[in-house]
Amino acid sequence: MSAVSTRALMEITARPPVVFHRGEGSWLWDTDGRRYLDFVQGWAVNCLGHCPPVLAEALVRQAKTLITPSPAFFNDISSRLATLLAEHSGFDRVFFTNSGAEANEGAIKLARKFGQVRRGGAHEIITFQGGFHGRTLATMSASGKPAFEPLFEPKVPGFPKAVLNDLDSVAALVTDKTVAVMLEPIQGEAGVWPAEDGFLQALRVFTAERGLLLIVDEIQTGMGRTGTLFAFEHAGIRPDIMSLGKGIGGGVPLGALLATEAVSCFEHGDQGGTYNGNPLICAAGLAVLRTVAVPEFLTSVGNMGAVLHAELTKVSQRHGLGMVRGRGLLLALDLARPIGAAVVAGALRAGLLLNAPRPDTLRFMPSLTVTIDEIARMTGILDTVLAGTTDPTAP
Repeated sequence: MSAVSTRALMEITARPPVVFHRGEGSWLWDTDGRRYLDFVQGWAVNCLGHCPPVLAEALVRQAKTLITPSPAFFNDISSRLATLLAEHSGFDRVFFTNSGAEANEGAIKLARKFGQVRRGGAHEIITFQGGFHGRTLATMSASGKPAFEPLFEPKVPGFPKAVLNDLDSVAALVTDKTVAVMLEPIQGEAGVWPAEDGFLQALRVFTAERGLLLIVDEIQTGMGRTGTLFAFEHAGIRPDIMSLGKGIGGGVPLGALLATEAVSCFEHGDQGGTYNGNPLICAAGLAVLRTVAVPEFLTSVGNMGAVLHAELTKVSQRHGLGMVRGRGLLLALDLARPIGAAVVAGALRAGLLLNAPRPDTLRFMPSLTVTIDEIARMTGILDTVLAGTTDPTAP
């Protein structure tokens, strides 16, 4: 038990008593010196692992040069990062934020502005059941997470919900008030449910034919997580707006809103933020992007994703579990029964950090630099934990 007091922290979620103190690569150490293998990585935030030298060195170097001149002025680092993001993504304009939720807020605002000036005041954005777009009031309203439904009423209106991979359900919601469709290429919080490539392709055609914007929320899937720099690339489509977060900062608070030139209709005063685009955090983003955008790095992510998928499939077969789903290094294991919380707790006791976004699902989001040996160690611990876990619903 840690001697560090956590009593002053606001109570917002159940947390185990462990207090972490140090990290390196795929490993964390608590204040008692115990080591844990981390397959959560801050919910896909630490894309290069804990405290990667390239990130730490970039932050130290920039902290000694310029932290922020205020967003009222240009700075060289955010300009370089924006240019590199545009070159790699195919978008034209970039607005930096402090989080993925803030990037999605910006995407919602930009789409509504577009509807105001280009589509006669259209403002509704079709989102999806099971989707998750953040914890601000608007992004919670846009999300299709059932647990959010009774919270903080009244919600922000204008987000009818379609069914993922069902184009007819989207078409049924389109009215003259509709301006955009917004989705995650893989619904992470719902339990890692991918939007099928064919669905994304059909959705792009559908939205283009009707003059609607297509917004992809790549907060969890972007920055190499699925084996391509951005997950929408697997489907070969070109969205109008994209949001980034989590992995783009490699562990520091950074997000981004990207859009094509045709959609970038903000006027002066429409969007802003005190810390947005500050050079300290953008230096981290530059270090991350320059690392993950290398073709050999992305190939390695795909290879390690295939290894993880194969090993999880073997675990499933040994224990009579369900399917493995996802892409690259964003995968889920269907537990086939509501034992997720028990497995996560047992893994923690065994020195392994796992995440269960649903009672019957484990989600795996390791560092993009995870090794075969670390995958083998994780599955070995998971095997042991599963063997000792009972189904709370069993008679």
